[in-house]
Amino acid sequence: MSPSRWAAFQVGLNDFYAGPYRRTFGRAQRDEDDHFMLVVLAESLGVPDPAAYYTAELMPAVYDDFHAWHQRAGMERSPLDHISCC
Repeated sequence: MSPSRWAAFQVGLNDFYAGPYRRTFGRAQRDEDDHFMLVVLAESLGVPDPAAYYTAELMPAVYDDFHAWHQRAGMERSPLDHISCC
């Protein structure tokens, strides 16, 4: 089998096996990202976090997704004073 046919076969198998579960995988990924966001922002939200020193370095990485996260969490406005996205 040529490499391009083999790659097409692999894509077809992936669609066949993972296709029905794509929505479930997406929801699981979103939930995992939401939990990560909560861990990174825990100290800012008032939850004592012993790893706050280390998670502070990750704050710039989560700023882009912050608006979507707080909307999914049911908060109309940003709960943080130093992040105003709305």
